[in-house]
Amino acid sequence: MSALPGTTGRRRIYLMRHGHVDYFGREIQAAGGDTKVVPLTPLGQEQAKAGGAALAHVRFDRAVCSGVPRTLQTATHVLDAQPVDQKPELEIVHDLVEIHGGGFVKAKSRTELAAEMAFYFEQAAVPGATMLQEGEVFAEAETRAVAAIRKLLSEPNWATMLIAAHEGINRLILGWAAIGTKGSGLAAVRAFEQDPACINVIDFDMVPRADGKFGTEIERAIIKSVNVTPYNYMKHGANMTSLEAIFAKTPR
Repeated sequence: MSALPGTTGRRRIYLMRHGHVDYFGREIQAAGGDTKVVPLTPLGQEQAKAGGAALAHVRFDRAVCSGVPRTLQTATHVLDAQPVDQKPELEIVHDLVEIHGGGFVKAKSRTELAAEMAFYFEQAAVPGATMLQEGEVFAEAETRAVAAIRKLLSEPNWATMLIAAHEGINRLILGWAAIGTKGSGLAAVRAFEQDPACINVIDFDMVPRADGKFGTEIERAIIKSVNVTPYNYMKHGANMTSLEAIFAKTPR
């Protein structure tokens, strides 16, 4: 079993959120409100490059993103900081795409959208709660995100992996890891802030399957770091939550 040096079965995921985007930009307007098309802003590109510089010494065995432009660009900037002969091919896992937000872009102004969105993660554990009206059920999003992580962890021949995903998906994964990977972590989602291009580090201890069949299973998860932003390590001036910052005229 591939494992981190000094361990017998431990793997590490560097879980990133994509860099800054403008959800009111021309691309979304032209696409009729489809947030999947939004690219990184120049600020978001600089944030992703800062993440790449911070991770330049890490050898990634695999690299994954959700496949939409903002995560593709973020992962690419990070991988561009890797030595050419050590850079893994970027893979796409569609089940790591952001929680589908229903009527997210139907608001008429930033103020209206702020009022609608500000506390949505607070209700993630409420049975049947969705991300905005007619959006994806949080519990269903958690199921697909966790299944994607479990599948990646079940695959052989890697010890370190980069994943570029999204705020909501990252919160779901962190919540699940925080409660021990044995059930739902929706009640913990509200506590995990995810700033643009942040880096989370999660270790997973993998052991042979208890039923004796071939393969491994998760023994425990260890959250090593959360919401690290190399472009602003100490969060100086970052006084808004990530959702609040979406509506600010000047991005943090």
